[in-house]
Amino acid sequence: MNPLPLSCSTTAPELSPPKTASTWWEHRSYPSELASAGEVRAHLRTDLQGFARDLVDSVVLCAAELVANAVKYAPGGDSVLRALALVNERTLWLAIVDGGGGSSVPRIPTGRSAAEWDWAEGQRGLMLVDALAERWGHYRVGPGRQSMGLGVWASFSVASEQVPLGLPRFRLTD
Repeated sequence: MNPLPLSCSTTAPELSPPKTASTWWEHRSYPSELASAGEVRAHLRTDLQGFARDLVDSVVLCAAELVANAVKYAPGGDSVLRALALVNERTLWLAIVDGGGGSSVPRIPTGRSAAEWDWAEGQRGLMLVDALAERWGHYRVGPGRQSMGLGVWASFSVASEQVPLGLPRFRLTD
C-alpha cells in the first residue's frame, strides 16, 4: 500500500476519465444514498459477466467503497454516477462521480499511529481501493472552478486472455 495520498495528479491523469476506450458501458445513475451501493454491485456483476471472478470481486468491492464515500463526503447531491470502460485489452476503468456539494478531495489519512489505525472504525475505504486497484485518483467535474461533482476512479489490470470475446465498442445495458 502506498502511504501517500494519491490523486490523479500523481497517478495516470489520462485515466481520469479516459479519452478513448475499446469498450464503454452505459453510464448508470443512482440515488445518492448508501443503499445504492447494493444496486451498483449487482449491475457491475451483470455488466462484467465473462471477466475473471477475482477481477469482478475487486471492482465490485472498490465501487461499493467509492459509492459510500460519494454519499458521505458530497452531502446534498441527488445522485451518483457510475462510469465503466475497458480502456484497452489490459485495463478496466471504473469511476464513481458524486453530485457535488463536497469540498474535500479523497486521500488516505496519514499521521495515525499503528495503535490509532487498529482502533479506527472509518476512513479505511481508500486503503482498500489502493490495495485492490492498480491505480486510482480523482478529477473535478465541471468547467473551470465551478464544481459539479468529483469523480473518483480506479483502474484494474486485466489479463488480455481474460477479456470476454466480442465486446462491442459501446455496451448498452438494461
